[in-house]
Amino acid sequence: MSFLDSGTETLLSRRSFLKGGMTLSLSALISATAVKPVLAMPSDGAYSVTFKNAHTGEVFSGVYRVGDRYLPEAFERINYVMRDFRANEVFPMDPRAIDIIAAVHRHTGASAPYSIISGYRSPHTNAMLRSHSRGVAKKSLHMSGQAIDVRLSDIPAKHIREIAMKIRAGGVGYYPRQGFVHLDSGAFRTW
Repeated sequence: MSFLDSGTETLLSRRSFLKGGMTLSLSALISATAVKPVLAMPSDGAYSVTFKNAHTGEVFSGVYRVGDRYLPEAFERINYVMRDFRANEVFPMDPRAIDIIAAVHRHTGASAPYSIISGYRSPHTNAMLRSHSRGVAKKSLHMSGQAIDVRLSDIPAKHIREIAMKIRAGGVGYYPRQGFVHLDSGAFRTW
């Protein structure tokens, strides 16, 4: 099985594909009614987001939720673009984490898409990154698809952080040296 993106071919192993398909099925069953809303519904009822994986160049752009229903086809692509590219493992992203990054983006007024530094991380990748940096948590929410590290080319990371802190929808980590913000669907806290 392969996905084509921007003229390049990325191959998934059969195991990764099957694991991704099973986890996608679980995430598709999640109804937005079971998830605490982040902000009021857009006037047309369609929630959209655009981002590009900083490491692979792969893009998701489009509607991922309509009213209280998450779109399985959109999450199939979201989960793939936000996969652990080092291990080539697909894992379901928490729909609430996607709601959070979409809401923060709307409030920034940015025209550029997000650059995704990190979405899902396998436990192996997380341990490897942790061995090289004190900033990587042992029990990172990246390993459960609940955290996303973002950057915007036209908005300073400090401003993204300020907006996320005002929304108070989940965790907000600020990494000024690296120029990105960690957003997650856990309890509201900042660092």
